[in-house]
Parts: sequence; C-alpha cells; structure tokens
Amino acid sequence: MFEQVTAYLGDPIFSLVEQFHNDPNDAKVNLSIGLYYNEQGKIPQLASVKQALSVIQTEQLKKPSLYLPMEGLPAYRSAVLPLIFGKDHPCLLENRVAFAQTLGGSGALKIGADFLHNYYANATVWVSDPTWENHKDIFAGAGFKLKSYPYFDSTTLRVDCKAMLAAIEQAAPQDIILLHPCCHNPTGADITPQQWDTLIPILQQKQLIPFLDMAYQGLGKGLNEDAYAIRAMAKAGLTLLVANSFSKIFSLYGERIGALSVVCEANETAERVQGQLKATIRRNYSSPPTLGAQIVSRVLTEDKLIQTWLQDVEQMRVRINSMRQMLANKLLTLGVSQVEHLTQQQGMFSYTGFNKEQITRLRTNYSIYLLDSGRMCVAGLTNDNIDKIAQAFAALQK
Repeated sequence: MFEQVTAYLGDPIFSLVEQFHNDPNDAKVNLSIGLYYNEQGKIPQLASVKQALSVIQTEQLKKPSLYLPMEGLPAYRSAVLPLIFGKDHPCLLENRVAFAQTLGGSGALKIGADFLHNYYANATVWVSDPTWENHKDIFAGAGFKLKSYPYFDSTTLRVDCKAMLAAIEQAAPQDIILLHPCCHNPTGADITPQQWDTLIPILQQKQLIPFLDMAYQGLGKGLNEDAYAIRAMAKAGLTLLVANSFSKIFSLYGERIGALSVVCEANETAERVQGQLKATIRRNYSSPPTLGAQIVSRVLTEDKLIQTWLQDVEQMRVRINSMRQMLANKLLTLGVSQVEHLTQQQGMFSYTGFNKEQITRLRTNYSIYLLDSGRMCVAGLTNDNIDKIAQAFAALQK
C-alpha cells in the first residue's frame, strides 16, 4: 500500500545534533542547534520560571486539568500582546488584533500559513535568501508558491538592503512577505530602524501582507528595540501577522509555547479573523497545552517575577554579545582580519562565511559542529571552549 512513500532524509539540524551526540570526543562543541546555553554550557532554568512553576504546580493539585479554549489561555493573551506591541499601542487600544496561543513559533507559522491560504491561495510567499529552512517547508506545505528576495551579501557578511527592497517592489499585490524583525535566522544580520522605515511604504503601496517571525525578542538590542518593525508597521496601519516564540527567552523548549497575532484594520475584522484562527487550530490540534501559557502569563503579569525575568533576558543578551566580542578579539590576535561581522550581527546566530568543505574540516579535525551553511549558534560559546574554537576558525583561513 505504501510502496510509493519515499524516505525522509531528516532535518539537517536535528540530524547534525544526533551526529554530535555520537562523536566520542570529550572536547566536542555543538554550535549548530538554536539553544541558549549558560556559561557552564548548560541550558538554564530561569529563576523567574522556577518561581512561577512552583506556585502553578501547587495550584494544579487542587483542580483537574481541562482543555484550554482553541485560542489558548485568556491570561496569556493579556500578557503577551503588550510585550509584542507595547502597552499603549493603538492597535491594542482599538482591540483590532486577533490572537492565538500556538505550539511554539513553528505552530504560529503553520496556523498563519493555513489561514492565509484559505483567502490568498494564489499568493506567492517571499522569504529572505537565506532564511530558516523550515520557513520554506511550512509555507510550501500549506500550498503556497515560494520566491526568495536577496538579503545577505556573502562577501561583506552584511544585509544587502538595496537588493532586498528592489526585489520586494517586484512582488504582486497581496503577496506575503516573510520578515525577521530581529536576530535574523540564520545570519544574525538585521536591517536598521531607518531601513524598516523605508520598507514600510513599499509594503503599503504594493498592498503586500507582511508576516513577521520573531523568535528572539530581547536578544538583539532589547525587548522594545527588537519589536520596532512590528510596532512601526502596526502604527502605519498595515495588516500584518506576527509569529513569536518563548522557547529561547523563557528557556521553555519542550513546552512549545508561542503565539500568532494578526493586526487588522478594524475591531469587526479582527473578530472575524479570530473566529477563523480558532477554526484553523481546530483542524490542526484542537487546543494548545496549558503549562507553558501559565508560566509565561504569570511571569509577565507579576511585578516581582517580571523584574526577575527582565534581568534573565538581559543577562542572556549581554552574555551572547560578550562571546561575540571575545571571539572577534581572539581571532584578531590569531591573524584573522575579517571579524567585524561577528560584533555587528545580533542574537543567537552568526554567519561565519565558511564553506561546506571548511565546515566538514571543523567536524572531522576539531569536533566542532556548525550547520553546512556556516551558521554558528553564538550561545554555544563559553570561556572554556572559545580558545579551541578561535584556533580552529583561524586554522581554516590559513
């Protein structure tokens, strides 16, 4: 019956993690998967999450665990929307944002893609070149045609904003433009607020639908700064979709906690979109899990916990930036001249510029694991492994 089914080649990131685990070298280093590690090389449980969890677990013993509504925990909506858009943003005051708790950021992309395909089946989805590979699979899986717009200049290791804007101007009305508002995955190269301000009128004039994927809010410039593009587009009156995730900034990976927000032109429209998001969720997984939403909503709404969490996120951001600077400094002392991109890029990832042959040498000779694209997870750098990594990187360029 299933002889025509082809073999799954595996996800390149998860397959590489498996290869890393099978490497017998005790000094091996995993810079592939997007996980935040602390200075000890461990995935931390945030102090704010631990405190919230202790209270939640006590409360759960007193009542049965029931299904959440299709759109998720109501308190979660109230907590998350101000974080994304700002407490007093007009779109929130006018109640014109449809919202759903989702299964991580990937779930938000999937629900958004399915929702859009119901109404814009002939649209093309434009993604950056390069982008997170699962972006392509999710939107192609929803039935969309895909095109890419230039984004990253592999020579300068920076954003080619001029080429990006020129390509987006060629999109047809009601095409969908997938954008990274901060901490671009996989390059770590972001466009500036001034460049966002140049893009917004193009999106308006061409009647395009921006879909922003924000998985790392707070790990670039800061929580408010990283949401600049989202808030500016909403303020300009654009209809847009936002997928966000709390996997990294809450260190909640297995809980699969994310959200989809759809900014509409009016409250009445938002109510109808809200209903269709619920219908889309019902066709996929019916309702989301409870625990992650309880943790996030409690942390974001209790004064003591949110102050602790803000410190947690800032500590993550500062550590990542310090590792970037330290690696750049060490490479300079080893005779590598092109290091500016390491400190100019933002967030958990950096495009090293290494080719596939160099990446293979890193794995074979040094047990250092990067993706074939050259993407490095900067959060995997620690004081204990950075000398080894710098020496290996320098050796590749001699």
